[in-house]
Amino acid sequence: MKVRLAVLVLIAVFSGFLPSLVVQAQTPDGSPAAQPTAPAAPDPTYDSAHKLLQQGKYDEAISALTALQSQTPPPKGLDHELGVAYYKKGDYPKAVRSLQAAQKEEPSDGEIIQLTGLSLYLAGKPADAIPYLERVQTWYPRANVDAAYILGVAYVQTKKYAEGRTAFARMFGVPPDSAAAYLFAARMLLRLDFGPIAEEYGLKAVAIDPKLPLAHQLLGELYLYQSKIPEAVAQLEQEVAVNPANPVALYKLADAYTRIQKFDEAEKLLQRSIWLDATSTGPYILMGKVLEKKGEAVLAVRALQRAINMDPNNSISHHLLGQAYRDLGRSEDAERELKLAEQLQSRDVSRQQ
Repeated sequence: MKVRLAVLVLIAVFSGFLPSLVVQAQTPDGSPAAQPTAPAAPDPTYDSAHKLLQQGKYDEAISALTALQSQTPPPKGLDHELGVAYYKKGDYPKAVRSLQAAQKEEPSDGEIIQLTGLSLYLAGKPADAIPYLERVQTWYPRANVDAAYILGVAYVQTKKYAEGRTAFARMFGVPPDSAAAYLFAARMLLRLDFGPIAEEYGLKAVAIDPKLPLAHQLLGELYLYQSKIPEAVAQLEQEVAVNPANPVALYKLADAYTRIQKFDEAEKLLQRSIWLDATSTGPYILMGKVLEKKGEAVLAVRALQRAINMDPNNSISHHLLGQAYRDLGRSEDAERELKLAEQLQSRDVSRQQ
């Protein structure tokens, strides 16, 4: 599970969902690291290979670069270019070999150092990647990924949690021992499926600053996932007390209340959440479920129809709408919605396989 979530995080990074941060390179103790030199200007010798790479023709680019090895002497920077090409292709072991050879020719080239660390990480060797990523965390465009973020993830995966917290704190520009640093680290740990450490860091955050926004919410979400409902309620109630205008916290607290059948309280919270943010489908879906449980099927249908208008492919919305129609005696409508819900669920399962 941890590996799968880590891969999903990397996909998000490569797809551009996480911004690249330009930060000063530092050693784990926080002192500035030596700044590697920037890569040299592009050599026209490699123009054709660069064009092929831009077109996504990685094998053709690698063939063109490999052909240059027959020259005597080979053009300067050839191992560097091959390393970049293998990295872009996703052949990380070969990228490492070429980049390590390039480093002998250009020992202070920051891009080579960074790409070597990233290639080692993506080849499944986070411990080997860390020394390279510690040396340079400035973002180089051809990497397509933020090395500072990957360094933090590598620390987590090698159980160097304190170093990971420091790396994430640097990314977000907060002191490494602050409540915010523990909160950011806890959020990252939770995304990477390190639940116990995420809980520890979340509790540390609220111990340092009990009124830190989103800290109690993180713990509440974690406890909801673990089905620790009393603990989830306690944390989410504190989050709402800290920030009563937080629509997500209101929604999550309503979710916790429904699990202990406090439907009236849940309905009030969901209405507030919707007033604050009418663009999220979650509160409408949960509102439909709550209203159906309270025997208010007509109102449940309205809430669920709104959710379906916002997201027609959500199987849960259609399933709950089918149940509400069944309560109203609308058998044909119920059968249609339940059948559609089953089809959507089957499609979602097949996509995940």
